[in-house]
Amino acid sequence: MALTLQEKIEDPRQGVYLIGTTPPKTGTDDTKLQAIAEKLLGRLHEIEYDGVVVYDIQDESSRTNVPRPFPFKETIDPRHYSGLLRRLSQLDVITYKSVAQRSAGEFNQWLDTTYQEYNLNNLVLVGSPSSSGDIKLSLNDAYSHLGEHDHDFFLGGVTIAERHASKGNEHERLLTKTDQGCKFFISQAVYNAQATIDLITSYARSCRQQGLTPQRIILTFTPCGGETTLDFMQWLGISVPEATKWRMLDADNTLSESVRICRENLDLILRSCAHLGVPLGLNIESLTNRKEEIDASINLYRLLKATMELSLAERLIA
Repeated sequence: MALTLQEKIEDPRQGVYLIGTTPPKTGTDDTKLQAIAEKLLGRLHEIEYDGVVVYDIQDESSRTNVPRPFPFKETIDPRHYSGLLRRLSQLDVITYKSVAQRSAGEFNQWLDTTYQEYNLNNLVLVGSPSSSGDIKLSLNDAYSHLGEHDHDFFLGGVTIAERHASKGNEHERLLTKTDQGCKFFISQAVYNAQATIDLITSYARSCRQQGLTPQRIILTFTPCGGETTLDFMQWLGISVPEATKWRMLDADNTLSESVRICRENLDLILRSCAHLGVPLGLNIESLTNRKEEIDASINLYRLLKATMELSLAERLIA
């Protein structure tokens, strides 16, 4: 019998391989929504993957004074798209939820509806992009409400290696979020391998010192097709070292070079962290709807999954 996504995430002997996507824009009718979902799954039909991550896209302009490279467009309810993808693919989904915009009562109602009407239980909660603005519910409070809720959710959290590079305490956030119920973590897109290695190393050492079992960290990778996409990546807070930036932009084919860089980064992370006992996974996304970048993300998935599978096999026979 096939393992569920939850069972795979919780079993360190298993690889976990996900595809990240965003819901269609607000106003998309059901017929077009079905066509969009079928087109996505059609692109994925030749690869084996464990599930889909559906993001909750928010306007993050409060986080930075830099203008957003792409205009913000509101999307349909991520749960609606998650439910559709789950029905069409017969695979599990992980649904992101930004919690800052709802009161505690509204959030509890959202949890009821998510479980009872949408039949979704794999969640990643996301807090406000900045401390400014109207925050009706903090991430910590949302974790508390979910922990007290009647329904059984499988909860994940977000981890950002760039925060560890600047503050040195992201591993402590992972430990705190684990205490709050998180069973896995999904990273921001990786272009700075060393920042990710430092985070995983600090996390592994803290778990070892405290006698804790590390939770799985699912590493996100995305291709970059040009300067506009790179600007957007950096606007989102993704750390791209200067040498990496110019290596991509000066290449004959920026998109192909970005795929090579992602492959090298994953290989470096695996070689540096395989001995630490932190189970890893992959989440591959495209940050734009450009066909070239979407196609590249599928190729990137194939390449990185093969890299991860080889590392996992070597670890199991060691």
